[in-house]
Amino acid sequence: MNLTILGCYAATPRTFTNPTSQVLEIRNRLFLIDCGEGTQVQLRKNKIKFSKINHIFISHLHGDHFYGLIGLISTFTLLGRTTDINIYGPVGIKEIIMLQMKLTDSWINYKLHFTELSSKSSELVYEDDKVSVSTIPLKHRIYTNGFLFREKLDKRKLNVAAVKKFDIESCFFQNIKNGKDITLDDGSVIKNEQLTHDPIAPQSYAFCSDTAYSEEIVPIIANVDVLYHESTFLQSEELLAKKTKHSTAVEAATIALKANVKQLILGHYSTRYENISVFKEEAETIFDKVQLADDGKTFEFSSK
Repeated sequence: MNLTILGCYAATPRTFTNPTSQVLEIRNRLFLIDCGEGTQVQLRKNKIKFSKINHIFISHLHGDHFYGLIGLISTFTLLGRTTDINIYGPVGIKEIIMLQMKLTDSWINYKLHFTELSSKSSELVYEDDKVSVSTIPLKHRIYTNGFLFREKLDKRKLNVAAVKKFDIESCFFQNIKNGKDITLDDGSVIKNEQLTHDPIAPQSYAFCSDTAYSEEIVPIIANVDVLYHESTFLQSEELLAKKTKHSTAVEAATIALKANVKQLILGHYSTRYENISVFKEEAETIFDKVQLADDGKTFEFSSK
């Protein structure tokens, strides 16, 4: 599981920082999460192939999280794309994009499929044989969701030494991989656990931006491997965080602690701060496994 941060700063783009956008690669699937201004430039800088992006998740309709979307959609056409795009976001996302296309007399060579979200409870929005994605209802000034990405448990791995020991023919290998026990010619039953290795533990990633402090998300994200949680402000601006319905680094760390996550990544920093290292310092007073997002930074997570 790899995470590439394209942008992780709040509100206004600058020459050296970008608004929210990131790419999650999980089980050979590539998911674009939010699409602030400059996203397609950042994709190029980070050498991420446009053609691999088939699913785009938009948390909410504030500009710093989706103003880059129409540009990306248009560029897909210029690149000759024919594969459909699936967009998941709040009610209104389809109207905005289609109106922009209509008024600019734009056209595309592929289909856009919109899944518009309105539920205030967590719901499954995407699933295939390898990965599932569910919403994480957040507390912001407008309707907002985070997204929870989970790998599915893979098949058990064939224990080559064990099948040779029991002299099991290769025609039974697929049944073994599918979890079945094997009956030998003498009638004895060999349990599947004796013939296979445990699969690699599935990983999970929770994206939570933007949101006020809310313990309601704790049961949804409990025990995830990696949590990205917004930390727009330091504790000295706690009152401003409450007013704007954002979180502080300490609040993000508190959520991580209560949810028993393995790692916390902070992001969505207010541009008022000159040095983001202080966010990590404050968060580590509560939770000790903290990393800082930054534009162009890539995180690699492996199962143990």
